[in-house]
Amino acid sequence: MKMYFPRLLTVAATLGLGIVVGLACSQSQRDGAGQAAAADAAEETPACCEKQPASREKCAKKVRRFGSVIGLKRESVDRYVELHAAVWPTVQKQISGSNIQNYSIYMGELDDGNLYLFSYFEYTGDDFKADMARMAEDPETQRWWKETDPLQIPLKNRAEGDHWMSMKEVFHQD
Repeated sequence: MKMYFPRLLTVAATLGLGIVVGLACSQSQRDGAGQAAAADAAEETPACCEKQPASREKCAKKVRRFGSVIGLKRESVDRYVELHAAVWPTVQKQISGSNIQNYSIYMGELDDGNLYLFSYFEYTGDDFKADMARMAEDPETQRWWKETDPLQIPLKNRAEGDHWMSMKEVFHQD
């Protein structure tokens, strides 16, 4: 099954294909190989909950953080921004209903002269694969992806089956 969650992120300037990159102790993308492995790794109890028993209550609601990146066609910037300035309410509802919060998409030009999108979101559910599968089956989400996918340039080094390239979290501070 392809991982298209970050595409969704694009939808709400809040959607894309992401990977589980970490767990947070506070409450402060269809399944792909890269995301599945990260999601499995993120099921463990966060180290901060082990070290700080007082924070265990906060750990009751695990927050898994996802970061991902994809290219953006230069000629598609205006359309991409326009779409995300008015994300369809049905898509936003699907994102929220899939246990996704704090979703953002950033756009920038790197040294290579190309445009990239970076997405970040937090997942608070108990079954990432099921939530992403449900999102991928949603007709409105599929329609949104038909609008956003042609505007993007998937990176060559993404995991097989993923649309956006997942990133590994190397630092987090609440």
